Amino acid sequence: MLRQVGKRGAYCAAMIASTENRFPHAARLSRAVWLILAVGILLGGCHGRWFANVDAAGARNRVRHFSNIEFDPRRELSLDLYAPINAHDAPVVVFFYGGSWLGGERDWFRFVGDALAAHGVITVIPDYRKLPDVDLGGFMRDAARAVAWTHEHVADHGGDPQRLFVMGHSSGGHIAALLATDPRWLAAQGLMPRTLAGCIGLAGIYAFLPADEDDEEMLDVFGNAPDQWHQAAPVAFVHGAEPPMLLLSGDDDDEVDPENSRRLAAALQAHGEAVTLHIYPKIGHSALLLALAHPRDPRAPVLRDILAFIHSQPATMDIASPP
Repeated sequence: MLRQVGKRGAYCAAMIASTENRFPHAARLSRAVWLILAVGILLGGCHGRWFANVDAAGARNRVRHFSNIEFDPRRELSLDLYAPINAHDAPVVVFFYGGSWLGGERDWFRFVGDALAAHGVITVIPDYRKLPDVDLGGFMRDAARAVAWTHEHVADHGGDPQRLFVMGHSSGGHIAALLATDPRWLAAQGLMPRTLAGCIGLAGIYAFLPADEDDEEMLDVFGNAPDQWHQAAPVAFVHGAEPPMLLLSGDDDDEVDPENSRRLAAALQAHGEAVTLHIYPKIGHSALLLALAHPRDPRAPVLRDILAFIHSQPATMDIASPP
């Protein structure tokens, strides 16, 4: 179901190949330039310089960037915040990046913050601890703390805490969806899933029950006991008290089966919950996220669909978890 993307070189090579195939004219780069980028990344490591290139046409002059804001001093965890110039009561997205719960850094995903903030959405990108240093509980508590920090402080940056969304790609989509479905994580921070105005999942891992005995990577992450898998699967927690959801996948995704999105959408619909599902034709796993950097391509209107969802949702009441 999920291939290992925690190793830096393989992950970067996949991003490059996906982008070149998906966006052959992106930023008017020639094939030779793509090759130079690829060699540089694989030799020098995959970091912010690569991801800065994917949004070369972005509108950073319309975005304020606040780096290295510490939200959990005890665990030395920080976040980056991207805000539109002169933001006032703007909607807010907390974005969790993917990487098989093993890798990734928030500055690799500046293009996500730039893309959303340039269209009026304050974007918060936190780091979280990874496997094997922590288990499910560790990174989920980190994610909940990042949401709680945002809820408490985003008004200082022109954001509206009652229009707060969680969003994630791949394993980050799993984290976002679990915050929106399993109430215990946000409850520990005095919040509830319906404190959120919505949840946006891009190629997330939501429905991996029953365990596949041949999927060693998933077993390493979540164990091989049925109750362990149940505690990790967002689809298992849907009970009719979730925020509205937008689920996006590509039908050419060979990393995370789009059936994950279909199954979570079906579970939400069965409980009368609001959910919108888009499966884009001929779109792969990485290309789905990278489409945010190239919003004019009609084949994957990911940014358009995300913005339409955000602006269609009303502000929530300031709901706290029960004592």
